Amino acid sequence: MIIGDRLRILREEKNLTQEDVELRTGLHKCYVSRVENGHTVPSIDTLEKWARALEIPIYHLFYNGTQPPEPIVSSRLSWGSSGKDAHTLEQFRRLFGHIKKKDIQLIFLVAQKMATAERHRRP
Repeated sequence: MIIGDRLRILREEKNLTQEDVELRTGLHKCYVSRVENGHTVPSIDTLEKWARALEIPIYHLFYNGTQPPEPIVSSRLSWGSSGKDAHTLEQFRRLFGHIKKKDIQLIFLVAQKMATAERHRRP
């Protein structure tokens, strides 16, 4: 399902108008319309505003079930769940909590470039 369709369905289920969404989010009604009609893809920040306006958890925008989705269990995703890795991950969380958003974006950009370079070096 396209996110715009989902947003419209959820808005209508709550008996809200596009004007209501505008008032609750600060997004212009014309932008709300463009998203719902699939002409614009909203950012995560915008989706967070929309979810707050609809008074639902953000995962409801992407998931149709009544209960939260089951977590995905994978060896790639389980890093940091215990031991030394968990301690390291907690340190990163604490440190990243004090860094400005612009600096975090720079760190992620550098990490992405390093990961891409590493992929290209492997035989």
